[in-house]
Amino acid sequence: MTVYVDDMHRSPMGRLGRMKMSHMVADSTEELLAMADKIGLARRWIQNPGTASEHFDVSKSVRALAVAAGAKEITMREAAQTMMQRRNG
Repeated sequence: MTVYVDDMHRSPMGRLGRMKMSHMVADSTEELLAMADKIGLARRWIQNPGTASEHFDVSKSVRALAVAAGAKEITMREAAQTMMQRRNG
């Protein structure tokens, strides 16, 4: 399973009030949804479903669950590149 979580939580952009957020992305929708199921995220929380930029916004604690379940930690730039690669096929 190739699922990634970015480091947006480290930047001001990743702050939502007191929460620190990241993106969870994957090489395919199936992999993204499988990870969401595995770590207990509701599928309805997916952002931009059916597009190359689909992702989940995840808190630091959920990010940690994803990493423990096998997600790879990447930078925000790498997350953007992953979405661009999906867009370009």
